Amino acid sequence: MKRGFYYKIAWTGIKKNKKIYLPYILANIGMIFMFYILIFLCTSPTVHAMQGGATMQSVLSLGCGIMGGFALIFIFYTNSFLMRRRKREFGLYHVLGMGKKNLAKVIAWECVQVSVVSLLLGIFTGILFSKAAELVMVSLLNGEADFGFTISMQSLALTLKVFGGIFLLILIKCLIQVSNSRPIELLKSEAVGEKPPKANWLEGILGVVILAGAYYIAVSIEEPLAAMIWFFVAVAMVIVSTYMLFRAGSVLLCKILKRNKNYYYRPGHFISVSSMMYRMKRNGSGLASICILSTMVLVMVSAVSCMFIGVEDQLRARYPRNVEVYTYSGDTQIVQGVHEMIEKVLAEQGQKEENTLHYRFFAAAGLADEENIFLERENFAAFNTNTMDSIRQLFIVPLEDYNRIMGKKETLKKDEVLLYQTKTEYGYDEICFDDGTKWKVKEEVPEFIKNGIDSMQVMPSMFIFVKDMDTVQEYYEKWKVVQGEPLLEINDYYGFDLDCSYKENMKVAKRLQEERDKLLQEGYVRIDIEDSTSARAEFYALYGGMFILGILLGLVFIVGMVLIMYYKQVTEGYEDQKRFDIMQKVGMTKREIRKSINSQVLTVFFLPLLAAGIHTAFAFPMIQKILLLLGVMNTGLLIAVMVGCYLLFSLFYIIMYLVTSKAYYGIVSSRD
Repeated sequence: MKRGFYYKIAWTGIKKNKKIYLPYILANIGMIFMFYILIFLCTSPTVHAMQGGATMQSVLSLGCGIMGGFALIFIFYTNSFLMRRRKREFGLYHVLGMGKKNLAKVIAWECVQVSVVSLLLGIFTGILFSKAAELVMVSLLNGEADFGFTISMQSLALTLKVFGGIFLLILIKCLIQVSNSRPIELLKSEAVGEKPPKANWLEGILGVVILAGAYYIAVSIEEPLAAMIWFFVAVAMVIVSTYMLFRAGSVLLCKILKRNKNYYYRPGHFISVSSMMYRMKRNGSGLASICILSTMVLVMVSAVSCMFIGVEDQLRARYPRNVEVYTYSGDTQIVQGVHEMIEKVLAEQGQKEENTLHYRFFAAAGLADEENIFLERENFAAFNTNTMDSIRQLFIVPLEDYNRIMGKKETLKKDEVLLYQTKTEYGYDEICFDDGTKWKVKEEVPEFIKNGIDSMQVMPSMFIFVKDMDTVQEYYEKWKVVQGEPLLEINDYYGFDLDCSYKENMKVAKRLQEERDKLLQEGYVRIDIEDSTSARAEFYALYGGMFILGILLGLVFIVGMVLIMYYKQVTEGYEDQKRFDIMQKVGMTKREIRKSINSQVLTVFFLPLLAAGIHTAFAFPMIQKILLLLGVMNTGLLIAVMVGCYLLFSLFYIIMYLVTSKAYYGIVSSRD
C-alpha cells in the first residue's frame, strides 16, 4: 500500500469532521496550556526566591494532581462523543474492505495527529504566556523580577509525560473498541435509538432523600471545624443525588409535559418533548455533569475570590496590632524587662507606639461535652462524641485586663467568670472541669479585643475572664500538672501600631528581634515577636496562590462543561437531522423548527443552571463557616461575591446556550 495512505485518510477524516474535532483539540490545548503554566509557577526559581514564594508554590502544587486527574476523566469522556459520531464512517470503511488491522492504523494516525497538534500548540502557548504568569505572581508578592525569557525543561517534561500518557490511554481504548466491534454494528450505530424510558421512582426518591440529607448537613452544622470535616461528605452526597435526580427526574419531567395536553400538543413542544424522551438516559447523566461542574465553579471561584479580596481584613484579624510581642512568663520582673526593651528600641528608632494593647492569659485545650470540659487526656474517652468537633481552645484572662481594655467596671466572685466565645456557642450557666473546678457564668459578654492566636486556630475558642491575676496563677499551677508545662504557659501579650513607612516598620521589627536574642542569651524565657508588615508577603502568597489555583481549576471545569454542552448539542443535532428534514417536507416552517429547538434547549440546559444555584445557596452556610476558620469573617463580602459570581456565570451560560442552540439549528436545518 502506498506510503502515507493511512495518514492521509486520517487527516481527511479530521478535516471533514472539523465541527467535532476542532472544539476537542482546542479544549486539549487549553488544558495543556494551563497545566504547563501551573507546573512552571510551581518550579519557578524567581517565584521561589521571593518572600512568600515558597508558600505560594506549595499551594499551587496542590492543584497539579487535581488538574491532571480531571484532564484524564474529561478527555476520556469527550473522546467518547467523537467515537460515537465516527462509528458509522468506520463501519463504512469496514464494509468496503478495510480490515480491523487497517482500520486500527487509521484510528491510530488520527489519535497521533490530534495528540501531536494538541501537545505542540498547548506547550507553545504555555511557554509563550509563562513569563506573563510569573510576572503576575511577582506582582501579587510585591517583588521584583527580570524580564528574561526562559523555558522550563522540568515543566516541559512533566507536561509531556502526563498528557502523552493520557493520549496513549485514549489510543488504546479506541483500538480495543474497534477490535471488539462488528461492521454492521458500526454502520448502524447512529440509527440505534433508545427505548422509551421508564421513570425510576425508587432512584428518584432515593436521590431526594440523599440530597435532603446533604442540605440538612450544610445548614444544621454550627461548628466551623465540623463544617470542614463534613464538607466532603456533603459534596459526595450532592454529586450522587444530582445524578440520581437528573436521571429519574428528567424522565418524569418529560412524562409530565407529555400529559399536559395544552403544552404538549403544540408543534414546537410536541417535537422537542418527543425528542428528549428517547434519549433521557444520556441526557440525565450529561445534564448532571453540567450541573456538578457549574456548582464546583461557583463554589470554588466564590470562595477563593472572597479570600483574596478580603486578605487585608484577614491580615488584621491575625495581627490586631502592627507589632506583637508574646512573653511566656508569669514573672513580673521578666515581663517588665521585655517592656523596657520595647521602649528602648522605639526611642532609638524615633518611633512612638499607638493603640497599645496589653493583657495576660494562659491557654489550654479541652474537650467539651455539654457543660463539662475535660482537660486530662485519660478522660477524653469518657464520653461518646466526635473528638474534633469537641475541641475547645481556652484563654484564661484576669478580669482587671478585661475591664481596662473594654472600659468596663465588672466585678466577680471567686467562683464566677465572664465568658466570650468565638466559632461556637456554649449555652450553659456553669462550666465544669474534670478536676472538680466549677465556674458560674455570670454573663456572656458580646465582644472582646481581636485575638490573633484565636483567628488562626481551626477549633472554637472560649475566653474565660476570672476574678484576678492570682486566680489565673492558681489555675495555671493546677492545670499545668494535668496538661504539662510545655503546653501550658502564662503569656504576656503586648501589641502596638506604628505610624511609619514600610521600611521603617521593618527596621523596628529587626531591632526588636536583635534585642530579643540578647535577652534570651541572658536567660530569659521564650519571647516571640511578630509584625504584620513581614507577614503580609506570606498572607498574599497563601491567599494569592489559592486565588490563582481556584481560577485555573475553575477555567478547567468551565472548559469541560462547555465541551459537554457543545458535543451534546452536536450529537443530538445529527441524530435529529433526518427527523426535522421529514417535518420540513410535510410543511413545518423554519420558524417553527427554530421555536421547537429553543423549547428543547431551554428546557434541557437551564435545569442545570437552576440546580447549581440551589446547590450553591444551600452550600453557603458551610462555606461561610469553613472560611471563618481561614480568617474570613466578612459574611457580607461572601454574599456579594457569590451573588456576583452566579450572575456572571449565568451570563456566560446564556451565551453558551445561544451558541449551542445555533450549532444545533445549523445541523438539523442542513440538507447534507
